[in-house]
Amino acid sequence: DNLGKELLDAADTTNDKLWRLPMEQDYAEQIRSKIADLRNLGQGRLAGAITAALFLGHFVEQGTPFAHIDMAGPVWNTKAGGATGWGTKLVTEWVS
Repeated sequence: DNLGKELLDAADTTNDKLWRLPMEQDYAEQIRSKIADLRNLGQGRLAGAITAALFLGHFVEQGTPFAHIDMAGPVWNTKAGGATGWGTKLVTEWVS
């Protein structure tokens, strides 16, 4: 879709590593809940970025493009003791 291409093009410009992950419905089971409509966290550590995108998809109007930019890992530099700012250049490039 256009949104995916726009984000990938922005990543090329900013030299950010970005790739598309599938919206694999097989992982949707991980966000089902016995006590709520949905869980906002998948079960275990597998497919966390995918389950997060599947979760967000429940709140986006059908047909509206959306992206989940998972920055949980690259946003921190534990050796330097702070945030990296990863994704800032990417999103700034995309909106401009």
